[in-house]
Amino acid sequence: MHTTVPHRRIGSTDLEASALSLGSWHTYDRVDFADAVAMVRHALDRGVNLFDVGVYGFPGAPPTFTDVIWGAIMRAIGPPREDFLLSAKLWIEGFGSRGFRPQLENTLLRTGLDHADLVILGDLRRDDVPLDDLVGDLAELARDGLIRAWGVNNWSAPNIHALRAIADRDGIPGPQLAQLKYSVARRSIPDGAPFAELFRAGFQMEASDVLEGGILAGNTTPGRAIGRDPGGIRETILAAVPVLTDLAEKLDTTPAQLCIAFTLTHPANVSTLVGASRLEQVEQNIGAFDLLARVGSDELRALVEPFWADRDAVSPEGP
Repeated sequence: MHTTVPHRRIGSTDLEASALSLGSWHTYDRVDFADAVAMVRHALDRGVNLFDVGVYGFPGAPPTFTDVIWGAIMRAIGPPREDFLLSAKLWIEGFGSRGFRPQLENTLLRTGLDHADLVILGDLRRDDVPLDDLVGDLAELARDGLIRAWGVNNWSAPNIHALRAIADRDGIPGPQLAQLKYSVARRSIPDGAPFAELFRAGFQMEASDVLEGGILAGNTTPGRAIGRDPGGIRETILAAVPVLTDLAEKLDTTPAQLCIAFTLTHPANVSTLVGASRLEQVEQNIGAFDLLARVGSDELRALVEPFWADRDAVSPEGP
């Protein structure tokens, strides 16, 4: 019998998201189209319904088309729109006189859809945009039916508290979740006290960068762009890969399944985002649910404790 990925409600919304989600950062533009269609179709058949799709091209940089290709993949498969959720990225750097609307309209044009179910605000790298303006603009997009919910990517706990306070004050929707780096190596922020307070209040997270760009899965020389290295701990992570691989072998699993299963143990994690580029990887990722059921949450967390590399390297409040 095949494992089916469970679904979980996103915050206070009516959105039911799969506990495993597929991302598209430089993914679909490096995969054969027919293979990508087969992979995504299989993911949908196994219960995956949340897809993270961003426009990752910036002025002066080479153009990227992974979001355009993802839209073509979905048209080739043809699932009913209500059967999947689009999670789109919006960048604070591009917030201008018309707010986020031009970015969102461009994403919808490129993917061929008429709304995003979830939008995630990119890292907060500007201090000249009042948070009130961001929250108000997103409320307008929701009123116009262009988005259904929103969250943030790697924001600090104090800034998320500020966003939620503004939304409560104005009686408009606030952020429902944060995409946070979370892995056996990077745990200090999601497992720290500042975010625990948010989680107790019903806020959630989506675990991202769970395989450190493939490094934790055993690909120690990834040939693609991977996420930033907060705390400068990547060399420590690389050194731990052989030991992690040995542990996976003792558990009769793979390093990828072990790492993904760990993220599923966090009670506030609504979905774990992975960047699979082969059908076999999707199968392996889904197998993490079976590993978790077999080993148990407490035992799994105890076994991977030695791989926690950022314990004292980053502030638990977040960036």
